[in-house]
Amino acid sequence: MQEIFQQLETLFIGAVPTMLVFVVLVAAYQFLIQGPLTATLRERRARTEGAQENAQKAIAQAEARAGQYAESLRQARAEIFKLRETRIKQWTAERDAVLDAARKAAGVKVSQAKAELQAEAESARTSLQASAGDLASQVMRAVLPAAAGGSL
Repeated sequence: MQEIFQQLETLFIGAVPTMLVFVVLVAAYQFLIQGPLTATLRERRARTEGAQENAQKAIAQAEARAGQYAESLRQARAEIFKLRETRIKQWTAERDAVLDAARKAAGVKVSQAKAELQAEAESARTSLQASAGDLASQVMRAVLPAAAGGSL
């Protein structure tokens, strides 16, 4: 048994430098590779998450602006529609006023024409009545001399 302990002791003594080299390599790995790599990954993750948050904020702002633009567009369309309706009403009122004036002017002209026609008809009647007696005398002279000349 003693022999076994001696063999184990020589193995442990021979393994000490290997263990020291292993510990130094692990420490060097942690200090030189693992630490900077972890810091880089942490920074990358932070930047990625920050970029994602910034992108989400930008998307939210863009959606808000799009909503504002849509609302502005709706308001502008409503205003244009109101202006259009106002102009149409104005044009309709102007057209109606012009039509009323034309109707009144036409009515006045028709009344004047009727009055002129009645005056002409009255003067024609008067002249016919005045000339009716003359015509009757002329017809009588034309008929009576011919009748008087035939019976003589």
